[in-house]
Amino acid sequence: MQTCKQRAASLVHWGLRMQVRIGLAGMIGVAGMVPLALQAASVQVQVRDSNGQALADAVVYAETDTPFAPAKPVAGIQIEQKERKFLPLVTVVQAGSQIAFPNHDTVRHHIYSFSPAKKFEQKLYSGTAAAPVVFDKAGTVVLGCNIHDRMLAYVQVVDTPHFAKSDAAGKLKIDNMPNGKYTFRIWHYNQAGNVAEQVLQLNRDGQTLEFKVGLKAVAENKPRSVEFDYK
Repeated sequence: MQTCKQRAASLVHWGLRMQVRIGLAGMIGVAGMVPLALQAASVQVQVRDSNGQALADAVVYAETDTPFAPAKPVAGIQIEQKERKFLPLVTVVQAGSQIAFPNHDTVRHHIYSFSPAKKFEQKLYSGTAAAPVVFDKAGTVVLGCNIHDRMLAYVQVVDTPHFAKSDAAGKLKIDNMPNGKYTFRIWHYNQAGNVAEQVLQLNRDGQTLEFKVGLKAVAENKPRSVEFDYK
């Protein structure tokens, strides 16, 4: 038989175990499930033009009232210059991110932006530019080359970590979104006017949205001034 001292020690040990269990239950919820506010889900989005055709290179981003931590610099984001083009045509980043602009052409380029969200230039160079550019303000940044007028690209800078770009099938997926209420917005470099935002109460994985984007008429090709290469 247990002595009084042994019984007291057992009761203390049992009480501690119950406190731990109660604490864990409060953290992980009923029946071992993570609380809804902490669950991460994904949203799938289909983007089409006004004719119902799949639309590539559309940026969809989700905003909420919950404050986000500033973006940490992500290594490896690049917009390369190759065959006198910017690749990719569209890049989306969270404000505070860095982008490098390596030149993989045999000629030099002089890239620049006059956009309010980011004004900068990297003068005639080949290979890797001196330093990546920090995009610290939300908005659309249009890139050009001062030597080759046909070179054009877009950087969409957003104030949220929840974003993605549509593929050739007009599809995209935004992962790792905590449950809550979000406002989804869309941007496309050739859209005609604003597209209505959509509000979604995210409470489970695999919810879907669809956007339709009206596009501007494609301009006819016009004669361009003669371009000179600087090697």
